[in-house]
Amino acid sequence: MAEPIEVLRGVVHPWYCDHFGHMNVRWYSHFFDDAAFHIWPLYWGSHKKMQDELGVHTVTASATVQYLRELVAGDLIIVDSLLTRIGGKSCTFIERMLHVDTREVHATYEMTEVFFDPQTRKSTEMPTSIRQALESKPAEQSDS
Repeated sequence: MAEPIEVLRGVVHPWYCDHFGHMNVRWYSHFFDDAAFHIWPLYWGSHKKMQDELGVHTVTASATVQYLRELVAGDLIIVDSLLTRIGGKSCTFIERMLHVDTREVHATYEMTEVFFDPQTRKSTEMPTSIRQALESKPAEQSDS
């Protein structure tokens, strides 16, 4: 599997901070969730492409955040992602939120994405073309 790939950049705005002066936990989730939408086009294709061509998309079945260091207004961040597991109907990614200047990890987000059939409203097997893309090429080399 590939090295972590950058999927999002952001800035901590003052209105993201709570009365303690650091970014409130709701905004960590905001950044991680936005970053997750950018993962699939790097590996295979957008959710729209998945649904149009394969009749499936993914849903986040579980997400675990670990808060490691505070961020304050003005901090610049990078979110990167690493594919860590490929299953029959799901796969798992670890996202990290890093400070642009120090490259320190401020938070991590482990998420399991499950393939979902919107017609049946149930999980479904991972399509072969997506499995092959995940197994055969690092995201930074994807042509989709």
